[in-house]
Amino acid sequence: MTIHARLTPPRAAMPASAPLLAVLIATSLAGCASTPNARLAAVEGDALPAAQAQTPMAVPAADREAILSMLGEYRVSFAFDETVVLQPNYERKEDKRSGAHELVVLVEDSPERIVLQHLLVGRNGHVTKHWRQDWLWQAEQRLEFSADQTWILRQVPAAQREGAWTQCVYEVSDAPRYCGTGRWNHRYGSATWTSDRSWRPLPRREYTQREDYNALNVENRHTITPHGWTHEQDNSKVVRAADGSTEAVLVREFGFNDYRRIEGHDFGPAYRYWEATADYWARVRQEWSARVQAWGGIRLDTAVDGMPMIVGTFGQAARIEKGEQLNPASLVELFDRYVLPVSASTAGPRAAAGQANMAALPQPKRRCTEAAEPAARQAACE
Repeated sequence: MTIHARLTPPRAAMPASAPLLAVLIATSLAGCASTPNARLAAVEGDALPAAQAQTPMAVPAADREAILSMLGEYRVSFAFDETVVLQPNYERKEDKRSGAHELVVLVEDSPERIVLQHLLVGRNGHVTKHWRQDWLWQAEQRLEFSADQTWILRQVPAAQREGAWTQCVYEVSDAPRYCGTGRWNHRYGSATWTSDRSWRPLPRREYTQREDYNALNVENRHTITPHGWTHEQDNSKVVRAADGSTEAVLVREFGFNDYRRIEGHDFGPAYRYWEATADYWARVRQEWSARVQAWGGIRLDTAVDGMPMIVGTFGQAARIEKGEQLNPASLVELFDRYVLPVSASTAGPRAAAGQANMAALPQPKRRCTEAAEPAARQAACE
């Protein structure tokens, strides 16, 4: 197994990145080699039980090449358009457009597992750790969004996982968001991966502004292009009951994120940030992993924005970036306070609220456009 903290050596003579906690505050105010049976799609490989003996299917080299080609320096445009209206008296909401400069670095590269970390670089070198994508070959299990602030490990059927990759996407705090399973298609000259349909929580661009639905049912498609890569989303905006049943589908939405390689933009602050904090974020991932494995899922005892975990982890990372020492117990204490077993029945009023219909939860009325810093705004809105 090869672990990478960065894509290329950090560049010299770059301006210092602003403290991450300041960016996070802006975000909150603005309110993104073993056999296959050894892998759980949502946990770190080192924490898993030993593999069962079997003959593995060879990992296609073209698939790995496609995934790894998403590394690099990009100018990204984000577009989300509501399309098919499915309820009477519902009116399409305004189209959303935004953009950012984003660096994608390699965190882990083993034959059956590839981990990519996204980092936003904003005005004056502000760096914001963005989303993370993990790719698992023929994963037997994956985390699924089952209820408000709740994710459960579920089996991936054998026929579905054969020859397939499961992609799991994680929050800026490395909390889970969603997973999807699908196969790469190389038949038409461009590599394209298409997921099955799966559930995910609302993105920040939505829950900060509306409360008329509480879950997205999504199919994702990644395509490698001559200029970079794209991420298409076929989203259905759903009112989901506490038992997981669908009460109503309001509207469909098409999302299109276009990652185009660029030259000449200063990504040095992001390289330096990741060089300084990669070990800390590895410990964060391990902490999430250990709890998911032990409990078969997790539930966050926070409001829907998950800000206590975001502020807590970003604040600790900022201290490490400045060269301060961090007591390892402080990370465990943060998790103990906000990350719970799915079976916990009495864990405070916020956890109790998570058992109710997500639509009943109060939603913050912040607007993404209020963030002055583009990188912070993007992290808040994606």
